Amino acid sequence: MGERGPAVRPLRRGDPVEIGGRVLLGRLGAGGMGVVYLARSPGGGLAAVKLVRAEHAADPAFRARFRRETQAAARLSGRWLVPHADADPEAAVPWLATAFVPGPSLADAVGRMGALPEHTVRVLGVRLTEALAEVHTAGLVHRDVKPGNILLALDGPRLIDFGIARADGVTSLTAGGLVIGSPGFLSPEQAQARSGEAGPPSDVFSLGCVLAYAVTGRRPFDAGTVAGTLFRTVHEEPDLTGSPPHLLGLLRACLAKDPRHRPGTDAVRERLADGLPAGAYDGWLPAPLPGVIAERTAEVLALPDPAPPAPATPARDSPVRAPGADTAGDTTASRGTTRRRMLRAGLGAGLATALTGAGLAARRLLGPGADDGGAAPLPRWTIGLHADLSGPSRVLGQAQERGARLAVAHYNSTEGRPFDLGLTVLDDRGDADRAAEVAYRFVADTRVVAVLGPTTGTGFAAVSERYERALLPMVTVSARPLLLSLASRQALFQLRADKVDAADGFLRYLGTVERTAHTALVDDRAATGDEDWGLVERIRQTPPGGGRVSVHRVPAGQDGAGEAARSVRESGAQAVIYAGTSPSRAARCARALRATGFEGTRMAPEPVLYPEPPEEGESPAFPFLQEAGDAAQGWLCVTAYADATRLPGARGFTAAYAERFPAAPAPGPAAPFALEAYDALLLVGSALRRPADGGPERGSTAARLRRARYEGLAKTIAFAPDTGEFERAAGLYLYRVEDGTPRFLGNYRDVTEPA
Repeated sequence: MGERGPAVRPLRRGDPVEIGGRVLLGRLGAGGMGVVYLARSPGGGLAAVKLVRAEHAADPAFRARFRRETQAAARLSGRWLVPHADADPEAAVPWLATAFVPGPSLADAVGRMGALPEHTVRVLGVRLTEALAEVHTAGLVHRDVKPGNILLALDGPRLIDFGIARADGVTSLTAGGLVIGSPGFLSPEQAQARSGEAGPPSDVFSLGCVLAYAVTGRRPFDAGTVAGTLFRTVHEEPDLTGSPPHLLGLLRACLAKDPRHRPGTDAVRERLADGLPAGAYDGWLPAPLPGVIAERTAEVLALPDPAPPAPATPARDSPVRAPGADTAGDTTASRGTTRRRMLRAGLGAGLATALTGAGLAARRLLGPGADDGGAAPLPRWTIGLHADLSGPSRVLGQAQERGARLAVAHYNSTEGRPFDLGLTVLDDRGDADRAAEVAYRFVADTRVVAVLGPTTGTGFAAVSERYERALLPMVTVSARPLLLSLASRQALFQLRADKVDAADGFLRYLGTVERTAHTALVDDRAATGDEDWGLVERIRQTPPGGGRVSVHRVPAGQDGAGEAARSVRESGAQAVIYAGTSPSRAARCARALRATGFEGTRMAPEPVLYPEPPEEGESPAFPFLQEAGDAAQGWLCVTAYADATRLPGARGFTAAYAERFPAAPAPGPAAPFALEAYDALLLVGSALRRPADGGPERGSTAARLRRARYEGLAKTIAFAPDTGEFERAAGLYLYRVEDGTPRFLGNYRDVTEPA
């Protein structure tokens, strides 16, 4: 949240009285980025709320950084990390709330006391390495470890501010580069604006700067100016004069210029903890810091409860309410009213919110539409569905067609809608030439304002290029994204994790839930030719739990699984990830691992769990489950589709689905992406408007989609304004095979216990 002032100061004239439903009690500090307030929630909890300045809120690049910070904070947990409470990066005035820590920052403490005792610095370092390990396990890099981002509490420090969302954290170095972070605590790669090289070792370098600062009272590369400090960071040795002998070698190792020569967080923790007595962790802070914390705690407890604020209707549905605002309703009611107004306009996020009860949901979805009382018919805008409905991936295409048809029926049954939606479905049969022809037909049909699909990646590059030239929005939920730059693509909307980002599901489960020290990768890419798939490299570069990764390659032939499995068993790995796309080859790997007696965690990516097209009248079968048999038991799969039957918020959808399509498999593993297609079509409906010429225009619809944020039944759909990419973290899920059936565990971030 930035550096805190020495006390809680009164609110000033013009300050808001409420943010996000929390009543403001006073100011904690202010800087170039904005103001930090102390706030109390309706339940009495205290929070520090960061409210950005209006001039930064108007900057799309700043909003992108702020959005990344809030997303990063929401993904993290750990005793030495400040819990993320709430945020709204899309508000007219963006804000972020975290738990309130009454202690001073490390910068305050050193400014007050000078150098801290060695045992205090060692405990500080132990706890900060544990915090950074949590950050790195989540696949993140903090990038701004500095004294102002470390708060001191009686039980230990707290690391705050993830994502570099501070306007004053960007320092121009050259005409072509930007330095992100705080000079004096940056790594050489950050100081040279080599942001792509700023991985976990950069945080270790910054930690070394922090520990040197804490134990000497000086910045190790301080030169009096920003430029001079950056030059010293890159080219000169640190000033560690006065460092205790026990810490000197470790500090030098952390401050190595080459990232490859720096120790990992586990090694740093071991060196710092070596020889520390048990009591050092309890009374770790020297006087007078415990007294300062006690005074601040008493000051906060003594703050009077403000009178309940007058309700207001914030401008543009912002949850920030200023004194003297219009008193038409409180923030919660205002946001609820806005949501109801959107639902009446046909722009609702899902059935469960729009309708009362599953039966009513089904009746409205399946009915002929709202009674128009004899009014003139509404204009109709058509969305195309580009799908494989009769080819090798028809299970995915047919499921999405069912979801899209339910979405159209839902939209057209909503009272007060400004237009009706139509759906035109074209089958490309999973053939690249037919996919190009389908794209041509949709582009030529001027009634089509957007396309849902294609449902597979067959001919994807040519198809996406055709839609792009016509600026016809193409929204796809199942086709696995290619490594395409979105910087020059206005019409491509890929609403799922790509092959690299999908690794987050593996990293978090193995690193945070299982806490695996050694992960084996069974690399089966040689058989599929999927050379651009980044799962293997992502896992290798960011080992789960900060441990180690061994790679065991499978040759393209039929008999390589046994050798790879034996190699995994002999390596002593605690977990294995099958990195391939073939359900049959994954089944051979599962059987081979079982034959070796391997009993660790076993994981696989989404394609392994795809069903095959069923015969007429039969249910879809899963080749991996059938061919692996009992060896599939316990396997975990990371997917980009949810099981709608297991989501409480999708009960109305599943009831309507079952009534409309009684012979179809339920929306979930046997009919993947049905719910995601439903959400995607309603996203498009929410972006359509009737301009002065009487109908939507393709290019402006694409621009509105890129700015959209939609609360779907499966996940929130939003796009980063700086890159235009879909923010994918919310759309990854875990399944576990139990008794021959994939069981939905939920969003990967919500799984906290070993399956």
